[in-house]
Amino acid sequence: MNLRSVAQSINFYPGFFGIFFNPFFFARRELARHVQLCAPAMTGKILDVGCGKKPYKKLFLNAREYIGIDIENPGHDHSQEEIDVFYDGKIFPFVDQNFDSVLTNQVFEHVFNPDEFMSEISRVLKKEGHLLITVPFVWDEHEQPFDYGRYSSFGIRHILEKHNFEIVKHYKSGTGLQAVFQLINVYIYKKFYSRHRILNYLMTGLFISPFNLLGALLSVIKRKDSDLFLDNVVLARKK
Repeated sequence: MNLRSVAQSINFYPGFFGIFFNPFFFARRELARHVQLCAPAMTGKILDVGCGKKPYKKLFLNAREYIGIDIENPGHDHSQEEIDVFYDGKIFPFVDQNFDSVLTNQVFEHVFNPDEFMSEISRVLKKEGHLLITVPFVWDEHEQPFDYGRYSSFGIRHILEKHNFEIVKHYKSGTGLQAVFQLINVYIYKKFYSRHRILNYLMTGLFISPFNLLGALLSVIKRKDSDLFLDNVVLARKK
């Protein structure tokens, strides 16, 4: 495993050492855990919409084929990403009912036309196919200016049911004190972020890891608050 693979593993699958090196420890740890719980239902030919680096591809063990699409951004470096097909942000370049499963991970908040987006997902997904969607509920503005929405558990359920999906599983990811400490760490990270990776690791170790440790301890001791959470993770089935 090369250094890049190690860095990506700590970034998206932060185990114990992620406490000391990952400023997004709670959000990423809980996302990976909940996506893995839903992954067995994702079978056959899978479409990853807004795939980027395909961070969770390895969790989908029942995939026969895994295709990632994303929007081409001339001002963004795509060299470290694993995009198979670029599209215009509106129409998926695939025929109707072409996929058995669809994943869209931390993308929906960047969609300004959610009804059109959901219609496209429904169009390319086979009947009885599964959709796995993750979307923030509590988070700071990011990837500005292309950050358009946050979804409560009721909001994401409403829009899925509106587009003829039934909810199979719905997890509130990163609840209670995990959410509180994660937001503190995001604030610190944004204040001290630099373009130098080593300096960022040092900053995380000095200023953020104490909050990771404290948050991990207190979230075990204290009762979880399911009304405060970072992300929705929803597995739905097309009717």
